[in-house]
Amino acid sequence: MKYSEVERKLKKRGCYCCDSNGNHPMWFSPITGKEFQLGHHKSQEVKSGTLRSIERESGVKL
Repeated sequence: MKYSEVERKLKKRGCYCCDSNGNHPMWFSPITGKEFQLGHHKSQEVKSGTLRSIERESGVKL
């Protein structure tokens, strides 16, 4: 799955980018109430460990 697909699915479930300053954009999940990092490499594939971490932090099954 590419980062652009992950972003689309997160936005669909209500997550949003709350801070884009720095190395990685910070996103917020209203499901878990947590902030998490998401890469900005739109066309690259997300590694499986990173994908699991994003799922855990966001509460969204990707």
